[in-house]
Amino acid sequence: MDENTKPVSRRRLLQGSLAVAAAAPLGAALAGCAGGSGGGDKAKTGKKTSTNPFGVAKGSAIDAVIFNGGYGYDYVTFAAKIADKKQGTKSAVKPSTKIAQQLQPRFAGGNPPDLIDNSGANAIGFSTVLKSLSELDDVFEANNYEGTKIADTVYPHVKDPGTFSGKFVAMNYAMTVYGIWYSGSLFDANGWTPPKTWDEAIDLGAKAKKKGKYLFVWGKEAATYYQTLAIDSAIKEGGPDVRLALENLKPKCWSDKNIQSVFKKLETCVKQGYFVPGGAGTQFTKAQAKWSNDQQAVLYPSGGWIENEMKKATKAGFQMKGIPEFTLTSSSQMPYETIRSAAGEPYIVPSTGKNPAGGKELMRAMLSKDAATNFSKTRLAPTIVKGLVPADGFGSTALQSQTQMLDKAGTNVFNYQFIDFYGTNPDMLVPWNSFLSGKIDTAGLTSALQKITDKVANDSSIKKNKVTS
Repeated sequence: MDENTKPVSRRRLLQGSLAVAAAAPLGAALAGCAGGSGGGDKAKTGKKTSTNPFGVAKGSAIDAVIFNGGYGYDYVTFAAKIADKKQGTKSAVKPSTKIAQQLQPRFAGGNPPDLIDNSGANAIGFSTVLKSLSELDDVFEANNYEGTKIADTVYPHVKDPGTFSGKFVAMNYAMTVYGIWYSGSLFDANGWTPPKTWDEAIDLGAKAKKKGKYLFVWGKEAATYYQTLAIDSAIKEGGPDVRLALENLKPKCWSDKNIQSVFKKLETCVKQGYFVPGGAGTQFTKAQAKWSNDQQAVLYPSGGWIENEMKKATKAGFQMKGIPEFTLTSSSQMPYETIRSAAGEPYIVPSTGKNPAGGKELMRAMLSKDAATNFSKTRLAPTIVKGLVPADGFGSTALQSQTQMLDKAGTNVFNYQFIDFYGTNPDMLVPWNSFLSGKIDTAGLTSALQKITDKVANDSSIKKNKVTS
């Protein structure tokens, strides 16, 4: 489910964290104390060494509060046991579903936890506590528990979602991979090849129709999954300029020729009857079940959370697999293997807590081989630590696909945050449901999306996020 919708679940957790940065301030008391030195006694620190890079003191307590959403929190307990055994610390890992409500008073009092998973619908706005957060560059410069520099073990650009005003203050732990998902067993049975271009996808739609199936399906709360697909395809085709125009809310940004070409391809799919009818009146997981369980549709665009989200409504032997999003042509500016991917699930270490060194040490433990592997194996999602998911994806074909897409993309990875930052997804759902229902055409969709964008761009009360690269 898109990051801007209300329900909180695994799909919400896997998204980037900049939407949180735009949240309203938590109150004058919190804002006023954000730069304070903190209250309470600080934990004693030990000597910094190569195996104790932050100088966490033996016997010191580490207080961690973890968002208890779709991932649960016991994976942090797993890492804490590793840290405690190695450093002689005493970690207390506690769950929460209301991070802001429960931790706002602690920030205001100068005694926040040492490590926080700042996630979920009730996360703390980064802008309100930025000055009281520890910078985390030293975590990435430290060696992991296996003796390798952490910065050399993670995927490219994982610092980006947690960097605000030039400061890296949030370590996003899980990787989200966006792609197009299909049933490997269904494709094998019909001799179909996963499409790489929009024309190939439309050809597949015709083949599926002959089999009494549809190419795509959508649900009313997830109509903008097709907006994500369209934007990503257009960026791959036209390059970074397409993304930058959208990020910076440029006039007529939705009229970009690459975006328009993708919209036209989608319009063709609508007119040819390649979408399961009635999506605008269907709850999104019920619509997704028409793909994953009933196999009425053969393709579905989504993030890598889709397997876990539909695990109770997926046909036995489905073999869920993912591929990169389509390009318009075989000569796109960015290679077909290019993907949209971003780190999510932001972890922070308050500088005003009692034991910031302990918070960083627990973070280092989470980035160890054992802890990161445990997360992927039990949550069927990759972490930012690369190379830990085996070829069989712990038995998950979807997880296997995600790691393969990340590996094949290499540095050809992009992300954008304008929808999250400005919170426009609810407004965008309206024209997308109309478009996919065939009630408006490409021109109508473009006009509606541009009006939404222009309204934000022209509102001087809204702080703008300027993106230059």
